[in-house]
Amino acid sequence: MINGNTEIIAHIGYPTHTFKSPMIYNPYFEEAGINAVVVPMGCKPENYSTFLKAVFTLENIRGALITMPHKVTTVGLLDEVTATVRVAGACNAVKRLPDGRLVGDMFDGAGFVRGVQRKGFDLTGKRVLVVGTGGVGCAIAASLAGAGIAAISLFDVNTAGCEALAQRLKDNYPHIDVRTGSNDPVDHDLVVNATPMGMNEGDPLPMDVSRLSPDTFVGEVVMKAETTAFLAAAQAGGCRTQVGTDMLYEQIPAYLEYFGLPTTTAEVLRRGAKLSY
Repeated sequence: MINGNTEIIAHIGYPTHTFKSPMIYNPYFEEAGINAVVVPMGCKPENYSTFLKAVFTLENIRGALITMPHKVTTVGLLDEVTATVRVAGACNAVKRLPDGRLVGDMFDGAGFVRGVQRKGFDLTGKRVLVVGTGGVGCAIAASLAGAGIAAISLFDVNTAGCEALAQRLKDNYPHIDVRTGSNDPVDHDLVVNATPMGMNEGDPLPMDVSRLSPDTFVGEVVMKAETTAFLAAAQAGGCRTQVGTDMLYEQIPAYLEYFGLPTTTAEVLRRGAKLSY
């Protein structure tokens, strides 16, 4: 029940028909007795900078979830951002501080990292490979860098974007060994497919899975199938794996903590979600 004390979390993007977050957050809020609601707000790019400032003049706004196509634009509209945002080059969470300043963070990668850590994989000092340096790949690389890894290898057919991410990592995390130009998974403790490969039947695999060691942890971002061909091949080789949807559910507790709301677990969110595909 929405009432005069309900706090709003704006879910801003365009178009809104693909939004899944309201069907995950709102059932959780209802079950947990939290007087808040996630509201989809469709905003076209030409109106976004004005709208973002305006929505934070509301007294009952708790924060905003930012999605496509506004994640990159948001970075330049805020008073303060984290190192994760600077490396990712994008922002998907905004809140207002008591002094009125707007600050932002990025949790796409946090979902991936939290999922891996909750499966018992310690990232400290590890060597990782991220294949795909688009929006999600940048976010994952940024969160991995903040989790204490020792080295990261990046690969993308878009070499300019890949090199730009590598430079942002070097600038913000100079102690991390950053390399580009190869998608060979040999000698990596964790490998991540952050490309769309696996969305469609017959897609090529993002790397040579015969080169995977059984000791390597393998992660996926594609959510269309629970077990993609890439994950199936990795599992056949004895690797531990993480499915793409884990990234979605694992990042929501991070958002809740950021907005100062009672947090929960990915399992609780999965059970209560009212998703329709």
